[in-house]
Amino acid sequence: MTERPARPTIAQIREISQPVSVTGRSTSEHWIADLYQRRLSPYLTRILLKTSISANGVTWLMIITGASIGPALLIQGWVGIALALFLSQLQMLIDCCDGEVARWRNTKSPMGIFLDKLGHYLAECLLPLCLGLRLANWPDQSVTSSIYPYFGALLAILVIINKGLNDAVHVARAFSGLNKIQDKKGANLPVQGLLRTIRKAFNYLPAQRMFHSVEFTIYVVLFGSFSASLTVALGIATFVTLGHITAIVTSSKLRNN
Repeated sequence: MTERPARPTIAQIREISQPVSVTGRSTSEHWIADLYQRRLSPYLTRILLKTSISANGVTWLMIITGASIGPALLIQGWVGIALALFLSQLQMLIDCCDGEVARWRNTKSPMGIFLDKLGHYLAECLLPLCLGLRLANWPDQSVTSSIYPYFGALLAILVIINKGLNDAVHVARAFSGLNKIQDKKGANLPVQGLLRTIRKAFNYLPAQRMFHSVEFTIYVVLFGSFSASLTVALGIATFVTLGHITAIVTSSKLRNN
C-alpha cells in the first residue's frame, strides 16, 4: 500500500476516504450525509488524523454522542430539544468520520462494524424512552404517574425490532451460505405485485426512517411538546414493523439467488 501523507489535504481525504462505493450507496448512506455532512466531514477527519485516536476510538465518540441524545430530552423546555437536535447532527457527522479515518489508515475491522451497530442501537432506543420520561415530567413526577414512559418503552422495543430485522436478514443469509446483499436500488423491494408498488411509495414518504436519531429529533422539534406525539409515533412504528416484516419475506433477500 502506498504510504499516505501525514498531513493530507481535504482533496486527498475525499479521494481515499470517500470512494463512490461509500457515497454511492443507495440505502446505507444517510440522506443528510448526501446533503451536506460528507462535505463537512473531511475537515473533522483531517483533525482526527493528526491525533493518535484510532478509527474505533472515533466510533466510541459517536457512541457517547448518540447515547447522550435521549438524556438531553430530559432537560425541560426548548433547551433540551435543541441540544438533542444538535447532538443527533453531531453523531451523524462523527459517524461519517470514523469510516473515513478507517479507510485512510486502512484499519477497517469487524470490531468497528460492531461498535457502529452498537452506537445506533443505543441512540435510537434511548430516544423514545427519554421522550416518554420527558412527557411524564420525570423526575419531578413518578414514572408510574403517566402512561407515556410505558409508551416510550414499547416504542423503543419496536425500534430495536426494526433494526434487528435488517441485521437478521444478513445473519440468515450468512448462515445459509449466501453472498452479502448488494447495496443497490430495488434490493429491499417485494419481488412483484401490489406489495412492490406499495413499498415503492415509501421511497417518497419514508415513514420507516422516522426512528433514526436525526429524523426522530426533528419529529420531537416539530411535535414533541404535544403529549399525543408519542402515541402517534407508536402507531406509526407498529405499522412500519408489520410492513417491514412483510417486505422482507416477500423480497428476494431470503431467496437462494
